[in-house]
Order: sequence, then structure tokens, then C-alpha cells
Amino acid sequence: MNDMTSLTSPFAAQDMVQIKSSLEGIDLTAAKVSKSLTSAFSSAATSGKTLEQTLQSIGLNLTKLALNAGMQPLQSQMSSMLGSLMSNLSTSVTPFAEGGIVSRPTYFNSSSGTGLMGERGAEAILPLSRGSDGRLGLAVQPSGTASSIVVNISTPDADSFRKSQVQLTGALARAVLRGQRGV
Repeated sequence: MNDMTSLTSPFAAQDMVQIKSSLEGIDLTAAKVSKSLTSAFSSAATSGKTLEQTLQSIGLNLTKLALNAGMQPLQSQMSSMLGSLMSNLSTSVTPFAEGGIVSRPTYFNSSSGTGLMGERGAEAILPLSRGSDGRLGLAVQPSGTASSIVVNISTPDADSFRKSQVQLTGALARAVLRGQRGV
């Protein structure tokens, strides 16, 4: 195998670009260090600083350069995360005060942490309200039209009516509920 063929592979070209970028970064850092050293020594010569003060100044400048270079990846990562967060915040909010349907997996805040709904298909959101007895239950929206239920009961005597009163009450309650649901 010839060494030249390994240099023409696509991976070698990518590696060369990365190496070139790294070397350019080193050149830039070296130029900054050189400038910092030159500035410190010229400042010491003109202001009469001691060698210790000059070395402290150089040490502080080099520390600052190293810190700035080390913070660059973190700064770019934080910038990316903030951009992503801001784009998520700008998404539209869908109110479900009147109820609705969730047809895809959706996270929501709950008193016990984060909840997930719609993970197995469509799910309904139903508004709840407190009844006159204080119990929490489904809120029934009035349909806007009044319903009338007429019940005619024929019985041969009062005893047979009393015996069937529980059954009649249950049948009437079911009829009222069906009417409220529009069935």
C-alpha cells in the first residue's frame, strides 16, 4: 500500500480540516500569549514595576487567557441550550378549559411531578366542577334547551306502587342522565 492513497481518503481530508482548525487556534492563542508578555514587560520597564509584580501581571493575564479559552465550549453550549429553550417557549399554548382531545404524547406539570398523556393514543381532557354537595365531578354544560320527562304510572293498588318505587326511581334517574348526555 502506498502512503499517498491513505491521504486521499475522505476520512483523511476531514482529519486534516480538524488539525488545521486546531493549529489555527494554537496560533491565535500563542499570539495572545506573546502580546500579553510583551505588554507586561514594556509596562514594567516604563512604570518601574518590580520583577515580582511583572510576573504576577503575566500570570494573571495567562490565567485569564486560559480561562477564556476553556470557557468557549461551555459558552457555545449554553448559547445553544438557551436558543433551544427560547424556541420551545415561543411555541403556541393550547387552552383546555372547556376540555379537548390530546392525540399525541404530551408532557404536563402535575402536583406529583411531570405527567405524560396521549402516549397510547387519543385521550380526553374533561373539565371538573364541584356540585352543591361539595363533591368534585364532571362539569355538565347545559344544552340550552329545556327537557321534559313525563312519567305515567298505572298501578292496581298503593302497595304494589310502594314495592316498585326503588326500581322506578332508578329508571327515572337513568332517563334524566341520558337526556343530559343527549342520548
